[in-house]
Amino acid sequence: MALLSFKRRDPAATPAKPAVEAFLRDYSIEVMPRTAEKVEDFRALLPEGTRVYIAHIDGTEIADMVATAKRLNADGFRVMPHFPARSIADKATLADWIARYQGEADVRQGLILAGGIPEPRGDFQSSMQLLETGLFDKAGFTRLHVAGHPEGNRDIDPDGSDRAVMDALRWKTAFAERTDAKMALATQFAFEAKPIIRWVERLAAEGIALPVHIGIAGPAKLQTLIKFAIACGVGPSLRVLQKRAMDVTKLVLPYEPWDVVGELAAHKAANPGFGIEAAHFFPLGGIKTCAEWAMKAGGASAVPASAAA
Repeated sequence: MALLSFKRRDPAATPAKPAVEAFLRDYSIEVMPRTAEKVEDFRALLPEGTRVYIAHIDGTEIADMVATAKRLNADGFRVMPHFPARSIADKATLADWIARYQGEADVRQGLILAGGIPEPRGDFQSSMQLLETGLFDKAGFTRLHVAGHPEGNRDIDPDGSDRAVMDALRWKTAFAERTDAKMALATQFAFEAKPIIRWVERLAAEGIALPVHIGIAGPAKLQTLIKFAIACGVGPSLRVLQKRAMDVTKLVLPYEPWDVVGELAAHKAANPGFGIEAAHFFPLGGIKTCAEWAMKAGGASAVPASAAA
């Protein structure tokens, strides 16, 4: 019996590679303190000035978050820690976090979000409440990102609509006009380009002018991706993975995001005013694997950390 032959996609043959390179220019990536500890030298993996989000998983000590931010800042990266509203006890705690990040790690950017736990541990329920404190503006943050959900969010809209999500985005758009900080949407990952394109176009039609930093799941084993996708509430585009899992010729190969990145890049190249400003990678298969894929695809930092906001 002949052996099955599994052929990997040749990156050099990927359609519109210049468009992909342009699309991945100034991409960002996410780490956690416990995964960052395993990386000996981020400078060997990421372009200088790359924006690195630090995910604040519930239970992570703020000291570990600040230490990770300090290390990445010293290595020349633009550091953007998460500020999860439901994990922050009160305004005094938020002020303390901001002071520690700035005093020890010179942090001037943050991803402001509700957080992954269902019930608040303190006074805050939503990212809007954090923004309303005025503490980020007072501290002189230069950039504030908020969450976006191309396939909706059942935690916010249990009925499957997106009414509450869209109302929140309208509020955040209005807030962007009141703050000196640059604002953008950093989104959940999805596996199909067309729903993402329709969502970004709808934002523009609704007058939501916040630029989009679109979430991309980095290379990973299929089983790993499906597990994370279900846990993170990924919507209908999960069918892409489910279909792949039924194909024995693809089941043993790691997933790589060529298709979704290629289609989004082609759309952006054909429509320069399209609202996606950058790609943001979730390194679900490991930081090293994701960083190497981004480099192979042509990703680069637009500017060094010292010159970027």
